[in-house]
Amino acid sequence: MTEETDKEPPATARLDLFGDPVPEGWGKRGRPEHIATLESRNKVVLLLALGWGNERIAGALYITLPTLRKHYKGELKLRDVARDRMNAAMARKLWALFQNGSVAAAKEFLGFVEQNDLMQYGQNSPPPKSTKEQKLGKKEQALVDAQQPDAGTPLGELMAERQAQPVN
Repeated sequence: MTEETDKEPPATARLDLFGDPVPEGWGKRGRPEHIATLESRNKVVLLLALGWGNERIAGALYITLPTLRKHYKGELKLRDVARDRMNAAMARKLWALFQNGSVAAAKEFLGFVEQNDLMQYGQNSPPPKSTKEQKLGKKEQALVDAQQPDAGTPLGELMAERQAQPVN
């Protein structure tokens, strides 16, 4: 990374609708050079941490794949550690909020630690909680009962015979 691309644009620089600097040759012949800003570099690292591929990242920045590889080569090398870096930053922030007395941050931090422990031991998610069997409503139960006739009655015997016979 060079010093020129890491600097923020000067306050007098023209910005487009998305807040990105407008290159000098804008509106003249030829395509203007893409300017990699600190904000766009951070966006690339965040999208890498979220598991996005190069095509999606380039689309989000409105640039081509070669331009992404040219201007964000250093960030793309961080693909393997981007998620860990994001988790570390989130853990630091939650811990700081917890130390400031936030009860919600404490609960969130404990969940974060639990999820981290599960990942450490090769599990993806906590075991599912036992769920109660869903009870059917009146109409659903009536439909189920209609499909299972009571063979103890003459009408039920007739219905069972008709259900067993193949339809021609």
